[in-house]
Amino acid sequence: MRTVALAVTNGMLHFELSLAYEVFGSAPDAVAGPWYDLVVCGPGPVRAGRFLLEPDHGLDQLARADTVIVPGWADVEAEPPAELVDAVRAAHEAGARVASLCTGAFVLAAAGLLDGRRATTHWAHTEALAARHPRVEVDPDVLYVDDGSVLTSAGKAAAMDLCLHLVRLDRGSSIANVVARRLVVPPHRDGGQAQFVTAPVPAPDNHPLAELLPWVIERLDRPLTVEDLARQARMSSRHLGRHFRTVTGTTPLQWLLTQRIRHAQELLETTDDSVDTIAAATGMGTATTLRRHFNRTVGVPPDTYRRTFRSRVR
Repeated sequence: MRTVALAVTNGMLHFELSLAYEVFGSAPDAVAGPWYDLVVCGPGPVRAGRFLLEPDHGLDQLARADTVIVPGWADVEAEPPAELVDAVRAAHEAGARVASLCTGAFVLAAAGLLDGRRATTHWAHTEALAARHPRVEVDPDVLYVDDGSVLTSAGKAAAMDLCLHLVRLDRGSSIANVVARRLVVPPHRDGGQAQFVTAPVPAPDNHPLAELLPWVIERLDRPLTVEDLARQARMSSRHLGRHFRTVTGTTPLQWLLTQRIRHAQELLETTDDSVDTIAAATGMGTATTLRRHFNRTVGVPPDTYRRTFRSRVR
């Protein structure tokens, strides 16, 4: 069982803290076996907004965790507490995987964990992060950045994207999907936070692609083209492309490829189907095509992915 420690101190944002607690604090009913061992570590009673939090352990216990999560930091103009910065640095040096949510990236940057790394934070504070820590490669357009042992998320709801990503890494896509369904959130969002800078997030049933996207998901085994999607949506291909960029942050073809890969991951985890059969079921056509796209997207071949996650899912 992996130990997840939430690093808290006065000035933390309760929204991101609550998201992480919800994901790692209790196993969904559909997941058998042990879940994460979640602990809260802080210097003493901590105030997060209007809430008073009693940590389980002191900050020194972060070094014993497998994963350390630093929630959002309320005042990015102020230097984070030295004891928090030192404890997060010590945890990483001890081998912990360290993740920040939203403006928690300022704590990781102060600890030197982001030097020479690509990272992100809430879009409203990316310029401040880059100016204060010039050795950090700040990417303002993504929902989260996975740099191996150090991960950072963009603002607010993107914290959920990163938390689900951690579950996906540890337990596989099938389990991450179960968690997402329980929380009534998408298991994976495409695109980046740039789509949210100037336009509000459309309601799930109140955007031009609301009927098209479920239609596509039900037909992933078919060789769909952009023209097929445009025809179903009753709009031109160019108009469709503009809506996809607004709603998903990416192109129709890239979104479609991502859905095919996610479906292939779930089939690899939950069935004994051959790679050829999965290639047909996901609309990839051949095993060679599936292996090429899967390896490029996920980072490992389908067979390796299956060996890694099959035992965890079962």
